[in-house]
Amino acid sequence: MAFCINCGQMQADNTRFCRFCGSQQPGEQLIARLRMEAESIRYQMQQMQAQQMQQANYSQQQGNDQARRW
Repeated sequence: MAFCINCGQMQADNTRFCRFCGSQQPGEQLIARLRMEAESIRYQMQQMQAQQMQQANYSQQQGNDQARRW
């Protein structure tokens, strides 16, 4: 099941127009492209989070090393 992009009412898959508000719904090609873009963004976000974790761990290790020197 899908939902109308305008009113949010539940629609059958591949519906071209919402039966509640009449808004035109996106076609399958657009939906497929948006899914691919969303997956790409999700992957990039995961990579950024991994880098941030590595930087935080490195900074913490540097702080621990400096504290041992004193």
